[in-house]
Amino acid sequence: EVEVVESGGGSVQAGGSLRLSCVSSGYSIRNCVGWFRQAPGKERERVASLTGYGDTYYADSVKGRFTISKADAKNTFYLQMNSLKPEDTGMYYCGGTGSWACGNFIYWGQGTQVTVSS
Repeated sequence: EVEVVESGGGSVQAGGSLRLSCVSSGYSIRNCVGWFRQAPGKERERVASLTGYGDTYYADSVKGRFTISKADAKNTFYLQMNSLKPEDTGMYYCGGTGSWACGNFIYWGQGTQVTVSS
């Protein structure tokens, strides 16, 4: 059974940093891993992803501020978020596709809340 669990969310002031972690069990993070967020009243959007080939994707709104990485030995992947803005506020979810390519995400965590105040 696949399980992915996020942690690291919290409340910060604009300009601050947070690092989100996602620990996976039953799922190899050699496959595609990604981070999504959902703000109130908005659809879930992909923030960053990392394919099994090592290719990264970042939403335009976070380029240069967020970094996705992983630690294979710990079966954990991360989202380092710097220079946070109020518009980064939302529920953040980690996920996986089950393959090296980042197509459809089928595994999801429960989410961790990030709140950025101005």
